[in-house]
Amino acid sequence: MENSLTNGNISETDFGNSVKATVYATNNSSSCFLSNTNTTTDATVTFRGNTFTVPAWSVSLLPDCQTEEYNTAKVNVQTSIMVKRENKAEDEPKALKWVWRAENIDDALLGKSNVSANELIDQKIAADDASDYLWYMTRLDLDQNDPVWSDDMSLRINGSGHVIHAFINGEHIGSHWATYGIHNDKFETSIKLKPGKNIISLLSVTVGLQNYGKNYDKWHAGLVGPIEVIGRKHDETIIKDLSSHNWTYKVGLHGWDNRFFSEDSLFASASKWESDQLPINRMFTWYKTTFKAPLGLDPVVVDLQGMGKGYAWVNGQNLGRIWPSYNADEDGCSADPCDYRGEYSDTKCVTNCGKPSQRWYHVPRSFIEDGVNTLVLFEEIGGNPSQVNFQTVVVGTACGNTYENKTLELSCNGRPISAIKFASFGNPNGECGAFSKGSCESNNDALSAVQDACVSKESCSIEVSEKTFGPTSCGDMVKRLAVEAVC
Repeated sequence: MENSLTNGNISETDFGNSVKATVYATNNSSSCFLSNTNTTTDATVTFRGNTFTVPAWSVSLLPDCQTEEYNTAKVNVQTSIMVKRENKAEDEPKALKWVWRAENIDDALLGKSNVSANELIDQKIAADDASDYLWYMTRLDLDQNDPVWSDDMSLRINGSGHVIHAFINGEHIGSHWATYGIHNDKFETSIKLKPGKNIISLLSVTVGLQNYGKNYDKWHAGLVGPIEVIGRKHDETIIKDLSSHNWTYKVGLHGWDNRFFSEDSLFASASKWESDQLPINRMFTWYKTTFKAPLGLDPVVVDLQGMGKGYAWVNGQNLGRIWPSYNADEDGCSADPCDYRGEYSDTKCVTNCGKPSQRWYHVPRSFIEDGVNTLVLFEEIGGNPSQVNFQTVVVGTACGNTYENKTLELSCNGRPISAIKFASFGNPNGECGAFSKGSCESNNDALSAVQDACVSKESCSIEVSEKTFGPTSCGDMVKRLAVEAVC
């Protein structure tokens, strides 16, 4: 087939109604593709003396132009619905005893650093991949005779769509991040300055860098500017551009630099952490607890419901960025079954509207030790660790949706199949967890046949054909078997 595709002459036959055959042919061999770009209607095609059924919005591969080896809509693979189970090694979250300590941002709030420039530097350059966190700090000397001085002043920051935490004279004046897909945005908030010296400290936090799209490597990160103080007096607006001020820069976090998350660090000793009056919803706070390894060998996740944004470590191993408070849009979900036919759109098959974009975070078993383990969380915007707990993930439901003359294979990943909730051979509708019978099915009871083949077994295989399930009332329609098994 490789020779045909790379060296063959290409010809095309149009069958109408968006159905085509494409042939790659050499003197010695040929390979064919049958495509159906109709979004709703399956096609039956007679091609080179054989009849093929090509489902809507699919492509069939015929390596020898005679036999269909693969079709993109007839993928024979198990779909599993995973369920989470509480950590049976201990009663969580009550068993988790938390200690805490504050992130030291004093130097940043005072504008102290040895690195400076009379310009705003791209965060990718200033941080050089050492950290997501970069402080931009400057001093603004202002007196009441300055044209910008007024009772109605604001700070306007032009950023690159990442996260900004703004402070003036040690006071937090606001945080901001853009909606998904916005790469240049403005954050403006009211401010109160004092006559004389004022320290502006802005923490820019990247949340991943673009790695696709035109000229993505040239996109800016951090605070691209301008950064302006705006004064309003009646109908007059005065703007003072701070972009060319002397800015000092500080990369990273004090706690990260001193490895608060590592038991090998001097800062990991119990005397360095506080156990009284656990703060919640407090910015720039480190939390630490110990937990027992979940029993068994099933995959482990940590449920970070209640936390805001930051990072997580288990036994000093970084789980990555966390942002469980970031919720998906409220709108866009539909109760209709998912249908991927047709051109791709990010509005198709949308789920979990209004819910956290991620709440459970995978903890590799290789990170977990027998006995007692340590979890450390850095909380950036404010959260509550009291709901945090560890869970294991298992297959709750295993589904198969296999076309005729193929083999259905089901597995509960080491656990027995306890029941068959649904089985139909014909043209069943729906998807895993919501199957329903179609307009035709086999004369024999498919449910009983699948129960006999699969219940009490860890895995099973079934030949999908009328020989197994008996004749159907589907006529020439391509038939398939849909099964939902309970593990």
